[in-house]
Amino acid sequence: MSAPAIEFRGVSKAFGGRPVLRGLDLRVAVGETFTILGGSGSGKSVCLKHMIGLLRADSGEIRVFGEDVTRFSEVAWVPVRRRFGMVFQGAALFDSLSVLENVAWPLREHQRAGEEQIRRRVADCLAAVGLPGIEAMLPSELSGGMRKRVGVARAIALAPEVILYDEPTTGLDPANARRIGALIHQLQEELHITGVVVTHDLELCFAVSDRVALLRDGRIAVVDAPGNLRRSDHPELRAFLDGEGEPDASAALRGNPDEEWSHG
Repeated sequence: MSAPAIEFRGVSKAFGGRPVLRGLDLRVAVGETFTILGGSGSGKSVCLKHMIGLLRADSGEIRVFGEDVTRFSEVAWVPVRRRFGMVFQGAALFDSLSVLENVAWPLREHQRAGEEQIRRRVADCLAAVGLPGIEAMLPSELSGGMRKRVGVARAIALAPEVILYDEPTTGLDPANARRIGALIHQLQEELHITGVVVTHDLELCFAVSDRVALLRDGRIAVVDAPGNLRRSDHPELRAFLDGEGEPDASAALRGNPDEEWSHG
């Protein structure tokens, strides 16, 4: 059996004495789309940060493609991070740069490619997300849905093996949210990219996921295929899906714009 793309073994993390992750265990298989659900402050974004070494575990073990990265230095993390792409909640585009330069940014940072090669790669990435020919536009000229798709184009520029999606549909209308969901599914199908999605969007979750995990009280309460979860009578899952028992259940169901890369 091949090693999982990402594995947490008993990972714990606290901030200011407040535990956020409490001995968390999870396994993300190569090629699957794995979604983490949870209420505000449950630690979902903290999980993503640990996956690429932006936070270090207080205890436990983290493995990426079978390699123990728990105590890696910043230098050792560099080649590991190149295997990841990141789609931020707010797209995180550079407002003063054109779409071309935004998508080209990781290529210029991490590759020694010629200008024509960079332009071809940017064009390919924009075509892959359904936005051909917009290289000259500025982020301010794009709709919210277009900004998110440009963020995805930048994330795939270096042909990553894993993409992390932090609340990818927050702030989008239903049509654009469904478009982002279709894009996540397309990338998995066509490019065989492993995806880890953090979201409050239940429609997105059930549309794109191979497996879904509910993060509650710093641990994975339940993990299963979406169809099984819909039929499950697991009490913690039912409480979450029904909007009960969360510090801010309404925010958990509609998306919390303040959660991006916070300690939750």
